[in-house]
Amino acid sequence: MSTAPATAASQHEGTGARLRNLMIGALFALVLLIPRLLHVRRNAQSWMAFRVFLGFAGAALVILPLSLWNSWLAAIAGLGMFLAAILLPPAKPRNLADDKARELGALVIVNGGKYQPGNAAPAPVQLFVGAEQIWALDSHFQPLIVIPAAEITSANALQKKDRWILQVRWSDNAAEFFYQGVFAEHFARVAQSTLGSVMHSPLPILPKSRAASA
Repeated sequence: MSTAPATAASQHEGTGARLRNLMIGALFALVLLIPRLLHVRRNAQSWMAFRVFLGFAGAALVILPLSLWNSWLAAIAGLGMFLAAILLPPAKPRNLADDKARELGALVIVNGGKYQPGNAAPAPVQLFVGAEQIWALDSHFQPLIVIPAAEITSANALQKKDRWILQVRWSDNAAEFFYQGVFAEHFARVAQSTLGSVMHSPLPILPKSRAASA
């Protein structure tokens, strides 16, 4: 009685068991790598390199096992990896404004229109509004003016000709932010309301008679 068919069957079963164990180990490793993959996705170049590697690895699992072991399990896994590399979304762009807001401790960001620091040219700014300070940052996130929230006495949106102006006064200082376009009034009033929410309300002044009786 020949043992060749039994030997071939046992070898085939052994190869299948090894591939199943390999796939289970790969899935377990993938679960452990998910947090790192999320970190890699924040970097566009690293994420693209990972997708290219995943695509080549998947294609290799489709082609090589078919030529060497005729294993359909590895081919299916490789096909899944190749499709995943194609269908994975691109790297999520980082929101630099949110990063800057967290760095400054700002509570909200609003459109600041344009601000002219001194004799320099007017520059578009964003107002990073915090509980303690308001930062007017340009497009490079450089501060053009910093306003202490506790010292603000007024923040008014006014229309002058074809534009809206947000006038902010604090202590002996003042700053004006210019808005133009269809939504100029909306942006100016949103900024006014936001600054008003962090202004410290003045204490009520009691009449002299009530103050004396107290």
